[in-house]
Amino acid sequence: MKTLASSIKFNPKKFHRDQLKFHFFLTFLSIFMALPIIFIFNHAFKPFTELFAYPPTFFVKAPTLENFRLLANFSAESGMPLTRYVFNSLYVTTMVIILTMLVSSLAAFALSKLDFKGKETFNKINTLALMFVPIAVAIPRFIIIVNMGIFNTYWAHIIPLLAMPIGIFLLKQFMDQIPNDVIEAAKIDGASNLRIYWSIMLPLVKPALVTVAILTFQASWANVESSTIFMDQESIRTLPFYLDTLISQSGNIVAGAGLAAVAGLIMFVPNLILFIILQNKVMNSMAHTGIK
Repeated sequence: MKTLASSIKFNPKKFHRDQLKFHFFLTFLSIFMALPIIFIFNHAFKPFTELFAYPPTFFVKAPTLENFRLLANFSAESGMPLTRYVFNSLYVTTMVIILTMLVSSLAAFALSKLDFKGKETFNKINTLALMFVPIAVAIPRFIIIVNMGIFNTYWAHIIPLLAMPIGIFLLKQFMDQIPNDVIEAAKIDGASNLRIYWSIMLPLVKPALVTVAILTFQASWANVESSTIFMDQESIRTLPFYLDTLISQSGNIVAGAGLAAVAGLIMFVPNLILFIILQNKVMNSMAHTGIK
């Protein structure tokens, strides 16, 4: 038994001159796609004179760490240290990723391979949920959070993000490609549904799980809604909320521009690093996982 994802290679071993045209096109496209990334890095190191230059400059001419120093000083002078926001974000993001992968994979396994009453209804509900943006359900979420008694707790950050329709949909599509004969053979050997899920299904949908983890990380790491709506204690708010309010807190539009530039870089770098590390798994998930 061999998965398609494990047999697909996106980096050929040998170079052929027929690939030159394709490589030229990809190189040009890569440079074009990398321009926003290059700008984010350059913008964070610009001095005030370049931040407000007209016409705006793309590349920094006189790099400086002044913006980073201002952020450190502003954090030290505020009532809550920056490290507290960083800890909150790391803790919440880690918990959300682990629990979302668990919940989404279990739900996808049930919707794909188990037979129960209302299965098709749940499938349709999950598909319809893809159309709703978070802001559309902000009020129902707030009412539920309050009634659950988790207002001003870490769980108010975590629980609303566990419902990830796109994660369930993606994992279900992968599991649908796994033949039911494999499940039946495992059941004949005495394997329980939980054993089948853990030992058979999860290894086969690993690329999809990695993709879900990246999507979950992006949604949780950049989430401002929870700290804004479900919190009024500064000690449990997250880094995105703090960075999002830097300009208004600083009271100085000049210093605020530099702080905003650094904030954009801080929020972007973890996403970039995570994608670089896991990009091969993401590519494999686009090719779909199956069994030979």
